[in-house]
Parts: sequence; structure tokens; C-alpha cells
Amino acid sequence: MLNIKKAIAVLACGLAGISAYAAEPKIAVTDLTYEEKVSEYFRVVSASSKSSVKGSYSERETDHSYSQRGNINAKSESNYFEAEGYYTYIDRGELKTYTADLKGALLKGGAVHLVQARPYVGKPMEKIYDIIGRIKQGMYPGADYVLFGTVSNIQFRQESNQLQYGNSMTASLSLDLVADFSLINTKTYEVKAAFSASGSGVDTKIISRAGDRVVFNRGKVMQETSRSLAENAYNELMVQFGLPRGANARPVNGNGSTQPVVTPQPEPVTVYR
Repeated sequence: MLNIKKAIAVLACGLAGISAYAAEPKIAVTDLTYEEKVSEYFRVVSASSKSSVKGSYSERETDHSYSQRGNINAKSESNYFEAEGYYTYIDRGELKTYTADLKGALLKGGAVHLVQARPYVGKPMEKIYDIIGRIKQGMYPGADYVLFGTVSNIQFRQESNQLQYGNSMTASLSLDLVADFSLINTKTYEVKAAFSASGSGVDTKIISRAGDRVVFNRGKVMQETSRSLAENAYNELMVQFGLPRGANARPVNGNGSTQPVVTPQPEPVTVYR
């Protein structure tokens, strides 16, 4: 009898786990969209010249006279043009570098399913921000929600500082990135969460002599920025969306509320023979 009860309890726990797993929302994460005003210096110099020469000559001689006639017509024309200034245009596109760690954080958390999003195709015009239109085009198949991120600020900085003692200096390369995120329901287009998240990274070198050449590790700076951005965005998403944070935490209620998974403790089993 006890074996039957234990089998029923194990089956019930398994069904509860399957139900919780099926209730997890499926989220697709887009690459970070950016828009930047770019100014480029230009200088144009154009010079041209054109010339032509026309000539005619005639000679006449008779028994009593001699004459000759000549005519030359020359023309020359030259043009010179010079202009300089700044050409400004809007550059749009997607950054494909800073979302891998965010996807990894969602996978480690265990409260959601991660669905692969299709990359944006087409000219990087203003339509790249039309996330509703992209959803309608079927770019996120199987996703319940789309986490859409846009870059609001990104900046590299190089700085140097004199150390307090000695002649050494510190040189640093840092990157600051701020992104705005919206979590959109793919069925109702309702915004379920909206927040901004920031990430930063830095690589610091010590210069012992003036004039020494410094080579910064840009990969390290970008990696630190990506990881700190992912941690910040993940925490904000879990709080606003009402999901538990932590490794392998899963929702258990079908109404959207969540609670940590409680692992059942093993009970002693008595076998009668």
C-alpha cells in the first residue's frame, strides 16, 4: 500500500513540475537597436582648364604683286572650386554584441523559456523601431513576449591620472552603455515591463615613463559592459514581470504569480514481505 502511495506522490510531483514548466513564459530577446547622429568632415577641391588655338594662313603671288595673310585665334578657360564642411546624417542599426549575456542570465534564472529571435532584415530606416510591425511579420515565432532594447547612450572614454607618489601614471579605457527595454506581449501588444539598464567596463594600465605606448584590452572592456548590463536588466525584468530571481526558480501558479520550487523531502519506506 505504501509503495502505491509513494508512486502516486511521485507522479503528482512530476505532473506539477510539467505544469510549471509549461506555464513558463516564452521570451525572445532582440539585439539592441541604436540611432546615432553622425557628422563627417569633408573637403572638395576641383580644378579644370580648357584651351583652344585656331589658325589660318594664305599666300598669293602674281607677276606684279605678292601678298600673304595669317590669322590666329586662341582661347583659354580655367575653373577652380573648393568647399569644406561637415556632413550630418542619421545612422541606424542593431548592436549584436551586448545581448548574449542577458540571454544567458535568463537561461540561468530558469523562470522563462528563451526563444530565438530572427534578425532584422531590410534597410535600417525608422521602421527598425516598429517592434509591433516586426511582431506582426512573424519575426518571433513561438514567443509570448519580446524584450525589445534600444541604446540611449554609449560612450568610450580614455583618461589618464598622475599617481600620488612617483612619476607613474594610470591610463584607462572605459565604456558606458545605457539601454531602454520594453517587454511586449506578442498577442495583445501590451507593455508588461519597461525599464532602463546600464553597464560599464574599464581597462586600466600603469605607465611608468612618459611616452610609453599603451595598448588597451577593448575585448575585456566590452565583456565587462555586457555582463553588468545583463545583470542590471535581468534584475529589473524579474521584479517588474513578477518572476522569481535565482538559479532554476520556476513559476508554479497558472495565474501568473510565482514562488520558488520546493523540493519534496524523501520519506522512509517500509517494505512488507
